[in-house]
Amino acid sequence: MPAARVIARLDVKAPNLVKGIHLEGLRVMGDPRAFARRYYAQGADEILYVDIVASLYGRNSILDVVRRTAEDVFVPMTVAGGLRSVEDVRQALRSGADKVAINTAAVRDPDLIRRVAEAFGSQCMVVDIQTKRTGAGQWEAYTDNGRERTGVDALEWAERAVALGAGELLITSVDREGTQRGMELDFLALVTRAVDVPVIACGGVGSPAHARQAITEAGVDAVAVASVLHYGKVTIAEIKAQLAASEVAVRVSA
Repeated sequence: MPAARVIARLDVKAPNLVKGIHLEGLRVMGDPRAFARRYYAQGADEILYVDIVASLYGRNSILDVVRRTAEDVFVPMTVAGGLRSVEDVRQALRSGADKVAINTAAVRDPDLIRRVAEAFGSQCMVVDIQTKRTGAGQWEAYTDNGRERTGVDALEWAERAVALGAGELLITSVDREGTQRGMELDFLALVTRAVDVPVIACGGVGSPAHARQAITEAGVDAVAVASVLHYGKVTIAEIKAQLAASEVAVRVSA
């Protein structure tokens, strides 16, 4: 089994890194590039940049941040937010991104997944599925940074996204995001059993134990972490050390 990845998630509302709870009530944290450098030094396997208002306002203003980050952060970067076309993806890749994560535009035009995968390879095409629990064993996909209902069953959408060419899924629990109370293990386990591509879990990490549970119990390939890093509760190196102590394979920083 490949080594589990620990990914630093940075939500950006230009020009600032911000953090909220349930993707709302945003607090300004500082310069996103400085935080990215810090997490790179701590051993982050990847950086995930999310422009959290791009879909709402129909534009993407995060690429400048990506360009500057690429100058001194040398791990893969994924960019999300406001990407609506193959050309938008091309510009993100030219700015230094290695992958893109698309949510709102993919729900509105599912064939975009296929077009991006054909143009740049499925390894580049990540589908971001933002979920809320709607009942016992039921989750709905949301768009626009967790603001808009779709009426689409989240598990069915995950399966369809992979069938269309997604090479990876980013599962963001809106219910758990920013709470630091643990991840949505039930849904994550359903997804990992249903698809044959890597799954990134996001939302709810409050300790290294939460990351371990998502990997060992729900079967995810990576965990994206934000709040506990931004507030200095734990470092990526500490998360990796505790994963390794639990016999979870992790990538060792050079």
